[in-house]
Parts: sequence; C-alpha cells; structure tokens
Amino acid sequence: MILRLATLSLLILYPIAWFAPLLRAGLLPLFGLSEISVITGLQSLWGSDVVLALLVTFFAIFAPYLKTIGLALVQWGLLDRRAQPVLHLLGKLAMADIFLIALYITLAKGIGYVTIETGWGLYLFSACILASIALGLITERSLRSNPGQ
Repeated sequence: MILRLATLSLLILYPIAWFAPLLRAGLLPLFGLSEISVITGLQSLWGSDVVLALLVTFFAIFAPYLKTIGLALVQWGLLDRRAQPVLHLLGKLAMADIFLIALYITLAKGIGYVTIETGWGLYLFSACILASIALGLITERSLRSNPGQ
C-alpha cells in the first residue's frame, strides 16, 4: 500500500517540480537573476527551436509522467507486468533530462560572464526521477517475489 501511495504522490510532485525554479541565471552578478523552470525553459525553446523543444518536452514531462502512470497501473493490477521493461526505459529517458540540465549548468559556469545558481526545483525534479526509478525497481522485485499478484 505504501508503494502505491508513493507512486501516486509522484503524480502530484511532478507538476510542482515542472513549475519550480530549476536555476537562476543572469549576465554577470550585477544584473538580476531570472528564475528558470522546466515550463519557462520549454516556453523559450518553443519560440526558438521546435525540434529541441519536442525532445525536451518528451524527456522532461511525458517520459517521467507516463512511466509513473504505467507503474501505478502495474501496481494496481491494471497493466500487465510485462510492461515493466518499457517503463524502466521511460525512467532512463527522464534521467537524461537531468543530465542535460547539469551539463548546461557546468558549461555556463565555465563561461565566466554568466551567473548561475541552482534552485530547489532542480532537487525536487531530480528526487522525483530518482524516486520513480527506485519505485520501479521495488515494484519489479515485489512482482517477482509474489508472482500471483
């Protein structure tokens, strides 16, 4: 039961993480820093690069949310357990988004003219992705140990 509640809680936490500030960025420390969230980043991308915006939208929003919905359906017995490998792949794709954000932060800090501070949303988003992966692994183990469920 706790496993199911933890999975369902991610369905609430993901949208919060999408709107939470991932980082604050600005040109030199003299100017104000703008807060960037997954949603504001996507809005900016849609105006400049549609293909990249589609990829990031899939990695940041659809992959983790679909994985979580699928995981909940497996846990409640509404989706066949054979869907687990696909759900695991969706979790890995969602983790790619966190890697890209970390890479951008590292590159931008190396430039010298840009000031970047990480926001609490980056930690929440990362925690959601990692929790989803952990819940998937726990669910897979529990299904293997209780094949009748």
